[in-house]
Amino acid sequence: MEKIKVLLADDQELILESLQIVLSMEPDLEIVGLARNGEEAIKGCEQLMPDMMLMDVNMPVMDGVAATALIKERMPATKIIMLTSYKEVEYVLAALSHGAEGYLLKAIHPKDLAAGIRVVQAGGTLISQEMASKMIKNMNSTTPAKHNEFGLTAREIEVLHKLAAGLRNQEIAEALFLSEGTVKNYISTIYSKLNVKGRREAARKARDSGMMDR
Repeated sequence: MEKIKVLLADDQELILESLQIVLSMEPDLEIVGLARNGEEAIKGCEQLMPDMMLMDVNMPVMDGVAATALIKERMPATKIIMLTSYKEVEYVLAALSHGAEGYLLKAIHPKDLAAGIRVVQAGGTLISQEMASKMIKNMNSTTPAKHNEFGLTAREIEVLHKLAAGLRNQEIAEALFLSEGTVKNYISTIYSKLNVKGRREAARKARDSGMMDR
């Protein structure tokens, strides 16, 4: 029987170890590596080529959402399940939009976790009804925003709103439940799409274009 190769990414040693122990007991699963942040997760994927990645959402250096985006870009065959400690809807939606196959709560029973891995490996997805309805709501509410003249996504517009309101990166991160690194990435993308060099210019352009009225 060919085993499903799994890479685990979580910044909490205890969770990492317990996941490794319980999943190693499953005859069809093989834990090929452990990562403690998003950057390690990307490196691990490149070196170990796992079938499956269990990715914590909140990690230092690079969070799980940003790591998911890069892994899916470079190694689309690697399947990714997001692990969340509570219902971090925004994070999960962002990860799913980058191609993650689903999410599971960390409090899940080990047997259910193993079953979830098998479902995804077989080509399924893991999204609760509640999350699916939130996704649809989000898609409906963000569609008009995607057609703004600069091609900013709904998330980038949210960041731009906060930026124009004078919030610092850390404050934007806290308000939108993102890591500071992710906010910096959003801001640099916003600058390049708006073709501006700094906050003041970005805020002015956003106001002039009427984006702040949304």
